[in-house]
Amino acid sequence: MSEETFDLNALEPIFSEFSAQRGALIPVLQRAQELYGYLPGSVLNTISERMHVPLSQVYGVATFYAQFYLTRRGRNIVRQCDGTACHVRGAAKIIRSVENDLGIKAGQTTPDYRVTYEIVYCLGSCGLAPVASVNSEVVGKLVPEKMVEITRSMK
Repeated sequence: MSEETFDLNALEPIFSEFSAQRGALIPVLQRAQELYGYLPGSVLNTISERMHVPLSQVYGVATFYAQFYLTRRGRNIVRQCDGTACHVRGAAKIIRSVENDLGIKAGQTTPDYRVTYEIVYCLGSCGLAPVASVNSEVVGKLVPEKMVEITRSMK
């Protein structure tokens, strides 16, 4: 599978903005991810070259921090909580149902890039357990059927 082609010239304003700052790798990666939606290899290579930072260090930072993604993500991001309160109240059944319906495992994105489905271990809404964050909106008191309905309705 070949990687998409990206307009790497779009990185120029980012490099200009941070050119005077030493050690600006993290903000450059953040801005690049905002631009492309994730950090493809060609973008990481360009950042390495332009910032004179070894590629291994760029990858090291990008893989260390959970905020960075090296693969394309879906248009919709669903984060299912499986923390203690949610787990006790049936999160595992919700996870299995959504995985079966979407045809992916948690942590993956549907082939049409419609949904990225992730597991998290606390959304801070234990009183509404089981909960999920659907495009940054917390949805609580979930049951498998309701969560499947939500993911099916996503465009």
